[in-house]
Amino acid sequence: MPEEELSKRIKELRDKGLGVQEIASELHLSTETVEYYLSEEVKGRPTDVKIGWKSIGVFPQRIYNIAAIMADIVEEEAEKREFSVDGVVGIAINGIPFALYVAEILGAELIVYRPHPRRREGLFSSNYATPSSKNLVLVDDVFSTGETIGKAIRDIREEGGQVHLVVVLVNKTLKDEVEGVPLRSLVRARLVV
Repeated sequence: MPEEELSKRIKELRDKGLGVQEIASELHLSTETVEYYLSEEVKGRPTDVKIGWKSIGVFPQRIYNIAAIMADIVEEEAEKREFSVDGVVGIAINGIPFALYVAEILGAELIVYRPHPRRREGLFSSNYATPSSKNLVLVDDVFSTGETIGKAIRDIREEGGQVHLVVVLVNKTLKDEVEGVPLRSLVRARLVV
């Protein structure tokens, strides 16, 4: 997406009432990049990579195929680290489709976590399983800063669940763990200067 178009889109989302974290999540950008485009005084250009996966998202079979790879990674890690999987946590909104199919493939429960952009803690959707007393895997689309996934892990622990693994489509960092939990990705993207 050209820079002018990105700037315009960020400002449109802000004008619709979305906060920085919500805009960052929607556009798969870091909060630093969103703040850069929203600031009046620009102080140095942020380094970020925009991740778009619309070619996957438009067809359920493609989402399923990616989820099958994620499930294979979960099975590999579960065997290596000797844990079982009771449930799969999908981070709203873009982690949910992957988590749904990963849970289906693994025969596990589905848990939906909705991060709250302004509060410290998020919410677990009451229409799905709860995380308490369960061995869990967390699934999302893009790992940018770790803030959202870190919040989810802390909230799961507070509810009495245990996260053994985080699996994402793309990791935009050099991190291999978050909150002490191993982090695996299908793709690692980073800026090379």
